[in-house]
Parts: sequence; structure tokens; C-alpha cells
Amino acid sequence: MILEQSRSIPVVDEVDICVLGGSCTGVSAAVRAARLGAKVAIVEKMNCFGGNATLGLVCIWHSLYDAEFKKQIIAGTTQEIVERLKRRKHAVEERLSTTPPARMANIMAYYLNTEELKIELDEMILEAGVKPYLHTSYVAPYVEDGELKAVFIENKSGRQAIKAKQFIDATADGDLCVHLGLESYRSEGQQPATACARIYGYSRIPSAPAIISEHRQECRMVDMGYESHIPGVPEVQFWAKSSVYKDCSIGHELTQAEIEGRRQIRAQMDVLRKYAEGGEEIALLSLASSIGTRQTRQIRCRYQLSNGDIMTGRSFPDAIANGSYPSDIHYADKPGVTYYYLDGVQVDIITGYSETRWRPQTETNPAFWQIPYGSLVPGTYPNLLVCGRAIDADPGAFGAIRVMVNTNQTGEAAGVAAFEALTSGRAVEDVDVAAVRNKLQAGGSIIL
Repeated sequence: MILEQSRSIPVVDEVDICVLGGSCTGVSAAVRAARLGAKVAIVEKMNCFGGNATLGLVCIWHSLYDAEFKKQIIAGTTQEIVERLKRRKHAVEERLSTTPPARMANIMAYYLNTEELKIELDEMILEAGVKPYLHTSYVAPYVEDGELKAVFIENKSGRQAIKAKQFIDATADGDLCVHLGLESYRSEGQQPATACARIYGYSRIPSAPAIISEHRQECRMVDMGYESHIPGVPEVQFWAKSSVYKDCSIGHELTQAEIEGRRQIRAQMDVLRKYAEGGEEIALLSLASSIGTRQTRQIRCRYQLSNGDIMTGRSFPDAIANGSYPSDIHYADKPGVTYYYLDGVQVDIITGYSETRWRPQTETNPAFWQIPYGSLVPGTYPNLLVCGRAIDADPGAFGAIRVMVNTNQTGEAAGVAAFEALTSGRAVEDVDVAAVRNKLQAGGSIIL
């Protein structure tokens, strides 16, 4: 045990709202609050905004429509980002792809150039007047007389503090909430992480997936993952073909996960170079700056969203987000993934592709599901909200809400609700949710 000496910490900023975490979810929170007139700071430990969408290289965003493609149910910052990239020809819509397996077509929607996305998010932050802190790590909360007053940060200028009236935990792992002693939990069967890469020449080898599968044991691989193209660069493929079974909210396990993910990528490339015709021509162009973490800990909030809520398309009077993505379960103890769709179809991609039903066929099916505001409210601290994949949801619900088009909406809601709490003088759990929903809609979100 080492006792750190006490010291005076300079306050580098005083704002209305401080957002911790600069993923697209955190950016959505910061931008929506700032556009309403709040003074906002956003803290991000890496060199750019975007989280898994940029640092993790994940270039696919899913459908903004209901499960039948009849009605748009998501807009807001997600649509804005897509449209901004489309104007520069760096986003491509492929909503009705016929690529097999056929059932997978309705979860693929937009392919993005994630390097361009970095710049677009910079512009959104600056246009909104948000104060950005990149290369800056959140360290700990500062609580005075039971009130959350500030957070400590560290960067090249040393340890500093940001004071704020409202705080949004968009760290994905619920770091601020955990450091405050709020209840958190880890679901059994935690979904594995994936290290991603960009590979040149892979598309020239049609037999590549079969070769990797055949030699999976040689690669010491558990799962196979997927790949996709990147807009404007047909010779380059995005790879999400590793599965890493570590808890990435624990420091030493995160280190192990990063190293193991990179090992799996190299092992697959070595197999292709060894067994595939033309395999010697493939090249590793880039590795993700951060492993793609699907699930760690979640924060106990006023309401836990359940798998039943998702699969029955339950509507909520305090709904702040809509989604149609299926419950997508990557297994913690075996290879493969299972998708549970709203129309009752179950798709298992384990050693192959199989399609069954998780419930009997019905005359009508829910077309979308919702996330309630209560799943973002941890309580205890009246000026704290959580957003992103750390919100309160059971394993089945989590499998549906965790993708970016859905977590972005929780960020928008947190930003607007924090502003509502700020201006009304109410605790975040007591804000007028109708007013929050109205402001979300006025700002471009679809509220149903």
C-alpha cells in the first residue's frame, strides 16, 4: 500500500454539463445539450472521438427503420452523421442487400469511412461550441457534502478538475457511476470482445472464409466473426474476425485482450498465406486503436429493460429511443452467435447457418421496440445520468440495444435530460419527461 500525498488540484473548467466518454454516444449527448444552450465539456482518453466507430474501425451502422422497413424510427444525430458523410461520399446505404444469408439483410444498413467520421465528429463538436478534452483520462469524482461537484482528469498538463452542474457517464463501462459506489452488475455469459483490422487483398480470395474455418484450430480461434467492405476502397476489407474472452473493464485483462486480439488477426492472415492461392498478396493495413468491447458492467437504474420488453415491442410513456435491431447474442462459452428477431425467427450461426423459430408464428409482429428514460437514471446523485451500453438491461435486451444506432439515442436523451434538469432545477429522476421528449423531437429525434 502506498499513500499518495494530498495536493491542490487546479480547476481547468467550470461548465453546465460534463460528458465523460467521447464515443458517438458521448458526442451525441454533448452536442444535443450544447445546441440547447448549455455550456458543455467532453472528456475522451484517446486522440479522437467516435469510440468503436473510429478507434475500433467498426464501419457498419444498422437500420434506421422498423423491422419491416416501412417506417423510419431513428433519426437525430445518427441520421445527421450519416447524411454529413454521404455528402462527402463516405457513407453508402445498402439497406436491402441480397447477400446471403438472406435473413441477415435486414440488419445491415450503412457502411461508413471511419477515418472521415473522425473529422466529422470534430466538426460537430466545434460547431456546437462544446469544449473538447482529447488525450484526457477521467480519473475520479469529487464529492462534497454528498453532492457530485467535479471530476478529476489527467492529461499532458497533469491532474486537473472540471466542475459541472450535471454529469453524463458515457464511459461505456460506467466508470463514474462505479467510482461513486453506485450498484453495478455483470451479466452471466458476458459477450466477448473483438479486435478489428483493415486488410488489403482479402476480397481477391473467394475461398478465404472456408480456409480460415478449416484451419481454425491452427489459428487457436474460437469464433469466426465477419468482414465487410469500406466505401470507396474496394480492395480493402474490414475484419471483425476475432473473439476475445476477457473482462475489458479490468486493467490487466484489457491488456491481455488487446494482445490476444492482435494475435488472432495475424494467425488468420498466416493461415491464408499458407493455404490460399494468392494469400501471399494480402496485407495488414491497420489495427484498431482499441479492442471492440461488447459488454462489461452495467449500472443499476430506475428501470431494467427486459428481453420481454424488447421481444414484445413494449411501448413506454417515457420512451427516449426506438430500435429494430434483433437481440444478438455472442456466446461466452462457445463459438457463434444467435439472432432473435421480432417476427419470431431465430438465426443460429455456429458451425453453419440455420433458421428456426424462437416462438410460434403469429398473424402480426411488433415492428420495433423502445428504451425508457428510466433505464438511464441511476438515482442517488440528482445530477448524474448514464448512457450507452452501460444502461440497465438484462442479457436479452442488452443484445438488442448495444449497437451504435441505439446507444447514440441514449446519449441524445441524456444530453437533453441533463439540460432539462439544469434549467428546471429538478433532479434528473424528477424531470418532466414529456418536456425531454418534446425537446428531443424538436432537435431532430423521432419520438413515438
